[in-house]
Amino acid sequence: MITARMPSTVSRRSNAGTRVASLALALAVAAGTLGAQGADPDKPAAQGDKTMPAGWEMRLDRATADKSTLSFSASGPTMRVTSGPAAIYWNAKNAASGPFSAEASFTQLRKPSHAEAFGLIWGGKELLADRQEYYYLIVRGDGKYMVKHRAGAETHELVPWTEHAAIIKEDAAGVSKNALKVESSPAGAKLYANGQLLKELPGAGANGIVGVRVNHNLDVEITGFRVTPR
Repeated sequence: MITARMPSTVSRRSNAGTRVASLALALAVAAGTLGAQGADPDKPAAQGDKTMPAGWEMRLDRATADKSTLSFSASGPTMRVTSGPAAIYWNAKNAASGPFSAEASFTQLRKPSHAEAFGLIWGGKELLADRQEYYYLIVRGDGKYMVKHRAGAETHELVPWTEHAAIIKEDAAGVSKNALKVESSPAGAKLYANGQLLKELPGAGANGIVGVRVNHNLDVEITGFRVTPR
């Protein structure tokens, strides 16, 4: 009788040990994930500035972020963002209605600690309100792009991170330059990188404010920014 019960007892002990080991592994992974998330806090720009150039506004992704840790300058079609926290930047005079094109060249000036993104926003509405809305096309140094739609506190992924041969990857020094363009019409939006079509998005041809987005801990120069009717 004792011999007959022993395999069952051993099996139960083995199963219990497996469950404990699995739980320990899950906790270790979770702890590692949380540690990684906290390992890259917003890094203050060398000369953060709480003021914005005349006509320009910004909105931080996190309301609790410190805007004095970033630097933003604008002179005509040229901008420079050193972050700091992730944010969008716009000038209300760049509001588009009807078919339009929006374009700019983005140069990542130094290598971030991990891949971070930047690009164009369009279809912006009530950008300082809780019910903010806009679309955005962003690229990053590993040669990938993403498209999202923000509505209030929610974001909707229209194109997940996708590698594309048109997007220029960063070099050994972390420098890359990509010209982005959005062509909007009632039928939707066509998205380009360096003259090549990335994606057509029916229903995303939204009128509204056009601006730029720069995620955290980046140094990006933006040139040739313009919005033109089509």
